Amino acid sequence: MRIALVLEYDGSNFCGWQSQPSGGSVQDAVETALSRIAGNATRVLTAGRTDAGVHAVFQVVHFDTEAKRPMNAWIRGVNAFLPDSIAVLWALPMPPDFHARYCATERCYLYLLLAHPVRPALNQGKMGWFHQSLDLESMRSAAGFLLGEHDFSAFRAAECQAKSPVRKLTKLEITRHGDIIVFEVRANAFLHHMVRNIVGSLVYVGKGKYPPAWMAEVLARRRRELAAPTFPAAGLYLAGIGYDARWQVPEFIEPPLAAVLQKSNRSLPTSSREPSLPGGIG
Repeated sequence: MRIALVLEYDGSNFCGWQSQPSGGSVQDAVETALSRIAGNATRVLTAGRTDAGVHAVFQVVHFDTEAKRPMNAWIRGVNAFLPDSIAVLWALPMPPDFHARYCATERCYLYLLLAHPVRPALNQGKMGWFHQSLDLESMRSAAGFLLGEHDFSAFRAAECQAKSPVRKLTKLEITRHGDIIVFEVRANAFLHHMVRNIVGSLVYVGKGKYPPAWMAEVLARRRRELAAPTFPAAGLYLAGIGYDARWQVPEFIEPPLAAVLQKSNRSLPTSSREPSLPGGIG
């Protein structure tokens, strides 16, 4: 039987999603808990690998098992063996041809950035920080140059293993909620460090180091050294995975922005617009 799970996790104390020989990854913790319930070693495949310090509010994985268990065992039972910073939100039996990664049509990431003279304390590790105010309109203008299908080599980590640097960016929205600036980024797939490199470059524009058109130049020249340094992992959240309706993946319970701000101990102003995700995410 193939089963899909949706997970949320605080990535602060993990070395990332992918299993490591020394342990300490989210995958290691999830597989250990699943194996306890299944009664044998159980491996999972994920929709997207997150780096060390990156969080998730909607991570999709799947696994195969011959163990006969009620669906609730794959939720409450697995959660009983997971660390407090990881939780299974739901479990669903899936057809054998469902694949968490290859069936996904869209990924959504949110980056939360505190633009304030004083660094965060209670939210340390849950949001990025920049000590100056930022010009949202300039950043929005710069973001427009990145929409569509492009070669994103300028925003790709040197160690990226993707076969092609071409990705289709379908949304890059920047909103302000008090002192928090939220970057919502959606694409068919992402390169290693792509979101954090884009955010760093947008901050360069927002603080006035470069005009918005600089972003188009960086994109066109495809050279990583021309873009800004990689922004910190704190503040980055995997917020949604889109699938074709035929897979009947449950909808995301809350609008992703509201969910992330709530989990970061920040309330969303009642006047703020809450974006939702298409394609069965919310």
